[in-house]
Amino acid sequence: MTLENKSKLTFARLSDVPRDEILSHMSEPRVAEHMPLLTTLWDQQAVSEFVSAKEACWEREGLGHWAFLIDGCYVGWGGFQKEGDEWDFGLVLRPEKFGFGPYIVKELLEFAKADVRIPFVTFLLPPSRKNLRGLQRLGASFVETVEYEGHEFLKYKLDTV
Repeated sequence: MTLENKSKLTFARLSDVPRDEILSHMSEPRVAEHMPLLTTLWDQQAVSEFVSAKEACWEREGLGHWAFLIDGCYVGWGGFQKEGDEWDFGLVLRPEKFGFGPYIVKELLEFAKADVRIPFVTFLLPPSRKNLRGLQRLGASFVETVEYEGHEFLKYKLDTV
């Protein structure tokens, strides 16, 4: 799946997306398959807490996660979140929109390369992610296995300068 010439990708704030859209997305079992930190059922309160936490990143760091819209329709969220001194890259799409991932990743990495605050990005992937060719094609290199909130992740790094 690619973005057709007539289709338009826009970045919005998660606070601009109807809560029911986010609830539906994050309640999808295929989304949870590769998100070990997604351990509780989502409800309206969980969505509100999630959006508030992501908005706090914008207030604190001046950067955070966006909602992605294609032709005005919500397809997922992601972007950059500060973890210590590093900018962690995340992308969580609706399962039926997974095919848009490479295009959105390309746009996000172009943003990172143009932003002087981001000399590199990190990716934390659960060991359940077996297909890592996309990261390798981007030039990301394996750093180490790390534990985060009691779960093991594979940490990769990609220089943006």
